[in-house]
Amino acid sequence: MRWTLKPKPKQEDIHRLSDALGVNGLVAQLLLQRGITSYEEAKQFFRPLPSDLHDPFLMKDMDVAVNRIEKAITDNENILVFGDYDVDGTTAVALVSSYILEFYPNIATYIPDRYTEGYGVSFQGIDFAEDNGFSLIIALDCGVKAIDKVAYAKEKGIDFIICDHHRPGNELPEAIAILDPKRDDCNYPYDELCGCGIGFKLIQALASNRESKVEDLFPHLDLVATAIGADIVPITGENRVLAYYGLQVINSDPRIGFKAIIEHIKKKELTITDVVFIIAPRINAAGRMKHGQHAVSLLTETDLGQARKFASEIEQFNLDRRNLDQEITQEALLQIRENKEEEKFTSVVYKDTWHKGVIGIVASRLTETYYRPTLVFTKSGNRLAASARSVKGFDVYNALEGCSKYIEQFGGHKYAAGLTLLEGQYEAFKEQFERVVSETIDPNLLTPEIKVDAQIDFTDITPKLLRIIKQFAPFGPGNMTPIFMAENLRDTGYVKGVGEDEKHLKLSIVQNGIGPIGAIGFNLGKKMSVAANRNSFDAVFSLDENEWQGTVSLQLKLRDLR
Repeated sequence: MRWTLKPKPKQEDIHRLSDALGVNGLVAQLLLQRGITSYEEAKQFFRPLPSDLHDPFLMKDMDVAVNRIEKAITDNENILVFGDYDVDGTTAVALVSSYILEFYPNIATYIPDRYTEGYGVSFQGIDFAEDNGFSLIIALDCGVKAIDKVAYAKEKGIDFIICDHHRPGNELPEAIAILDPKRDDCNYPYDELCGCGIGFKLIQALASNRESKVEDLFPHLDLVATAIGADIVPITGENRVLAYYGLQVINSDPRIGFKAIIEHIKKKELTITDVVFIIAPRINAAGRMKHGQHAVSLLTETDLGQARKFASEIEQFNLDRRNLDQEITQEALLQIRENKEEEKFTSVVYKDTWHKGVIGIVASRLTETYYRPTLVFTKSGNRLAASARSVKGFDVYNALEGCSKYIEQFGGHKYAAGLTLLEGQYEAFKEQFERVVSETIDPNLLTPEIKVDAQIDFTDITPKLLRIIKQFAPFGPGNMTPIFMAENLRDTGYVKGVGEDEKHLKLSIVQNGIGPIGAIGFNLGKKMSVAANRNSFDAVFSLDENEWQGTVSLQLKLRDLR
């Protein structure tokens, strides 16, 4: 691991913000590192308001989209809400369909089959729309590159409204409206919304037409907060406001489907991290193992008994998914070793029988092991399909563009993408991808980095500091949990491995006679020798709470030792 200490703001800026807020210098420093420089900005950060959300009509084509939906309602048209099969897509479909159903009944939902249709808008979905009399399709979390599909729909007299957050290509589909802040001609003030976030802006615009306040839509924000966490978009600006209020809904009065998922969890208050690791995998498992429509059914269900049945099915999908991704990960790691590819700049693996639903997770697992841009391929019909994952600081989407002559189609983000290609192109693509990455990646990016906010002493660590840091939440890209570094630490002789195979580390640490403070290091069991025998060591950590038998105490959540 590389430990990188973030630049410390100017001392005069720390003093000025410290005085303005009545906080100590360390808290002022943490805020300045997040771009917060004044009392007003701090107030907005700690206490987001509904008024901080932007006017949805600032988004290009929003007025056209709203007018077309209102016309469909007036003319009694059938509307099909179409979305991708992942968390962002299924939550977006549940959001928009359930909102419109509040005042208009002619709504149905459609999630493409991951295996027979693949990602995004499909010809099969359009045929379904034609066969069932739908004249308007609202596509969520997909569609901005579906030029041929939208043209096909147009020939059949079916209009498209596209709500997407992916990068458009050089040409846009001939849709009625394309809501995508990443369009070059869109001046919307915030371009990091997820697909469900774009869906929320659409219902916000529809609600304003009905003279509803944005607060009236807040019960829907449990869906938006889940999508924000799962899609790993920055939790800054508008996303922070949506996640902040969405978490309040999840913890106070979530929709029936969420209640069915979380009712057995003993934790009193869920964080965005809990949402990402508890709720999101279960929603995702439906599309990975069976069909994304199962997730939409759960998220739109209003009867708790029925929701519990759906949740039970999805729980089984998730268990199946977990077993499968562990099995495939071991096969993929063996393939890398057998091909003697441990020292390459990339990991590219393929087996025709691997389950398409879990190759994205396997790509993430391989990235954890070999920390480099990774692609996992499987057979999909008469083509190969892959999920790509990257390392921090490297744009895998751009790297794929450098291999485009071998690719049939691709899409995604800087750190995650998907693609298809003909089987005969696999070896040539694999060579080209290795070449492009090796020529463009900074070698430093191939070593995992921990960015440290500040170096501190144990005298700085107080319950008050933890209380303030908890108010920095929700955490995520753009606002990560503060990470600290401390030097000249010693364990009191308590250090031990805990958990299965003793893969975690538990310590009781002092610094120059201050302490002890309890510490836990997940997956750091191999570092036990660093802290054994009361050796002096340095550590990077975040501040956390440990609850044991009703007693809550401050503890360090270790990230690395040396």
